[in-house]
Amino acid sequence: MENSRRKFLTNTSLGVLAAMTGCHKDTAKTDNALPATSATAPPGAPSAFATSPAAGPEVSAATFAEAEKLVRVELTEAERAEAAGSWRVAMAPLYERRTGPRKVALEETLAPASRWDPRLPGQKEIDLQQRFMRSALAAVPLPAKDEDIAFAPVTQLSQWIEKRQLTSDRLTRIYLDRLGRYNSKLRCVITLTRDLALAQAKQADAEIAAGKYRGPLHGIPWGAKDLLDTAGIATTYGAEPFRNRIPSANAVVVQRLHDAGAVLVAKLSMGALALNDVWFGGQTMNPWLLEEGSSGSSAGPGAATAAGLVGFAIGSETGGSIVSPSMRCGVAGLRPTYGRVARTGAMTLCWSLDKLGPMTRGVEDTMLVLNAISGPDTGDVDSIPSKLDYDAKTPVEGLRVGYFPAWMREATDVDRAALEAVKKIGMVPVEVSIPDWPYDALNMILFSEAAAAFEELTLSGGVDELKMQVPDAWPNIFRQARFLSAVDFVQADRFRRKVAVEMARVLSQVDLLLVPSLRDEMLTITNFTGHPSLTLRAGFVEVSEARSDWAPDPHHPLPKFNPPRRVPHGVTLIGRLFDEGTLGRAGLAMERSFAVDSQRPPGF
Repeated sequence: MENSRRKFLTNTSLGVLAAMTGCHKDTAKTDNALPATSATAPPGAPSAFATSPAAGPEVSAATFAEAEKLVRVELTEAERAEAAGSWRVAMAPLYERRTGPRKVALEETLAPASRWDPRLPGQKEIDLQQRFMRSALAAVPLPAKDEDIAFAPVTQLSQWIEKRQLTSDRLTRIYLDRLGRYNSKLRCVITLTRDLALAQAKQADAEIAAGKYRGPLHGIPWGAKDLLDTAGIATTYGAEPFRNRIPSANAVVVQRLHDAGAVLVAKLSMGALALNDVWFGGQTMNPWLLEEGSSGSSAGPGAATAAGLVGFAIGSETGGSIVSPSMRCGVAGLRPTYGRVARTGAMTLCWSLDKLGPMTRGVEDTMLVLNAISGPDTGDVDSIPSKLDYDAKTPVEGLRVGYFPAWMREATDVDRAALEAVKKIGMVPVEVSIPDWPYDALNMILFSEAAAAFEELTLSGGVDELKMQVPDAWPNIFRQARFLSAVDFVQADRFRRKVAVEMARVLSQVDLLLVPSLRDEMLTITNFTGHPSLTLRAGFVEVSEARSDWAPDPHHPLPKFNPPRRVPHGVTLIGRLFDEGTLGRAGLAMERSFAVDSQRPPGF
């Protein structure tokens, strides 16, 4: 299958290149005549466009005729001739930074000068204060079985550790044992950090015994998506070319969790270069349905958290990589407001879209972790100082919850039951709507930024090492993106602001939104506007066929099930900018109403 697809891509690519760069012997030489430049321009004469030294290969009117198909514009014959005649002195020289002779390397940490700020000019910000008040938990005795301890949420684990009913060392060894026992089923671990974990656990126990309790993450084992740098420990991006990459410093989020006393037990799998759920070690699987992938790209964080192999995990999202595996694996996933959590030391896929957030077994756990990792850093020029206003005791009654009636009609019974739960717990459903616009056009930005981030890997052929070489995988997309129009990129950026204005209008009417988790329009919109989201398990559905992040392949059909299999299903709340506290309060109330969060995947 992969070989046939490779041949298709290769033949197609070669055909397009041949059509675009062919000599076209029947084309007159005059098509490529270059305007003369004067080396003796009079003093004070300004420079003019289209007077640079000729660069690049010759092009013809026929070249432009073929290129028009890629960008979907049409020129007249005269316009093509004029464009071809001056291309080498007008436009081709603009590529000199990359093609030479004066090449300029761009450091991996160098961000674009253009920045995305989710806060719109003139938009009134909601009144937030810095406040963090977790819910009061009834005392629960420590279970006798290790597996019952392993599946407990952080809210409960932290209580046992603080009261010294459970040591970090014991909890860490429980998770290390489970990681070793179940990883062969799930393929969710890239690097087990046993030595570091045991050392951190020992330190945590000593500090707690001495009365130096750092807070609710102290002594709690966690797993990091393998795009977060860890000093002296491989950080591979899940991709073959980076298997031996060992950074010298911790990512800011890793350091903040170290400072909170958390214990790093594993670098968890991710779809190669943050796409889907296949990495160089194979496909990460869903603990609830081992015949299907976990979804991605935060594949390992979703699978390991759902299977009780870590206390919590950190994932990342550019276009759905926290929401989708949280939905499929039945965990709680919080995608923070763009800019809230500094990304210094994390792999860049898209500068204006990447976000880091927690994946846990309970809604309040996400808030505990977010409180520890929030804040700006000078290494991330897009990070923004913000407040986290969360008080679990503040009532949710009266909160206005927007929903889209047509989407709910097309969704599952679980989604519709979630809307009923909104009413049951005293929140107020409000119908909202958005224009019928081509929101997928925003992916012009995603593809362009991703191709730029991995330009060197693509042009050097390094992407050819990736396991997935199919039309919807990064290697092909990165190559295709070279032919996206820069003009259309700017127009997509303007469209992005128009969409952000529309979202501001919608969220001025309500306090939050309830949406089907994988509804493409809202998943795309909110990733580009930067609004926060919280995905939580709301119930169960039955599936008769395995689900996949990849485009359908008729040569490799997905497994079918008769009778259908029972799997978790999540819903997603969308919040106002930097209002994760309201998401947490509403999500916690809904989680308690659903009462399905304690169910576990069979066999784990």
